[in-house]
Amino acid sequence: MPDALTQTAARCRKRVTQRALLAAGVAMLPLPGVDWVTDIGLLVKLLPEITAAFGLSPAQIEKLAPERQVVVFKAISAGSSLLLGRLVTRDLVLVLLKTVGLRLSTQQAAKYLPIAGQLLSATLTFSALKYVCEQHIRQCEQVARQLLLPAPSAAPA
Repeated sequence: MPDALTQTAARCRKRVTQRALLAAGVAMLPLPGVDWVTDIGLLVKLLPEITAAFGLSPAQIEKLAPERQVVVFKAISAGSSLLLGRLVTRDLVLVLLKTVGLRLSTQQAAKYLPIAGQLLSATLTFSALKYVCEQHIRQCEQVARQLLLPAPSAAPA
C-alpha cells in the first residue's frame, strides 16, 4: 500500500497531466501568444497547488511553530528548490520555462506549419509543462519526506 506522500504525488501527477493536455490543445491553435499566456497562467496556478498538497506552501509554513519553520526552510534550501517556500509569480514561471529550453520563437514558428507544426507545438508544450511540474513534485515529496510532514488529505483543486 503506497504511503500518503506517494498518493499525494500520484494525485498531483494526474492533475498535471490533465492540465498539460489542455495546454497542449491550446498550443495547437494558430494564434500567437495564446499558448504562452495559457502555459504561464496554468503554472502560476498549478505549482502552488502542488506545493500546498504537500503542506509546503508559504501560508502553511507560516502556521508552524518558529522552530519548525527554521527546520522547513533549511530542508527547502538544502534541496535548492526555486519554488518551495516562495510565492509563484509570472517572472518565476518564465525562468522555469527557460530552463527546459522552451523558446517562444521556435514554438510560435512551428505553429504555422500545417498540422505537423501544430502537433510539434502541442508536444513541446505538453512535455515542458510535465517536466517542470514533475521536478516540482519530486522536490516537494523529497522535502516532505525529510521533514516527515503528513501530507494533507485533500487533492489539489
